[in-house]
Amino acid sequence: QVQLVESGGGLVQAGGSLRLSCAASGLTFSNYIMGWFRQAPGKEREFVAAIRWSGASTRYADSVKGRFTISRDNAKNTVYLQMNNLKPEDTAVYYCGADFDRGQMVLTTTRYDHWGQGTQVTVSS
Repeated sequence: QVQLVESGGGLVQAGGSLRLSCAASGLTFSNYIMGWFRQAPGKEREFVAAIRWSGASTRYADSVKGRFTISRDNAKNTVYLQMNNLKPEDTAVYYCGADFDRGQMVLTTTRYDHWGQGTQVTVSS
């Protein structure tokens, strides 16, 4: 049974930082592109960042480029999202997803095979 468990969310002031973690089990981690998505109240889930197994290939949403960094530790089956210079508009539930690597990084929710339960990030102004 595949499990993705996020942690690290919380309340932070604008300009602050948080580091999210997602621990994966029940899958062959190296076969999956790992991604972070977020969903704010009343909005659809949106792509934030994704990373391939090697770590050499990453993608970011324009809204987070230069502020967020995605990384992965394949030995620990864990993916991270370092979030710096947080803004109130970053407030959302952040979800970790696993996309079986079929050769392309497709940054849509429908592509992802497995999801975590989400972790709340709240940025106060």
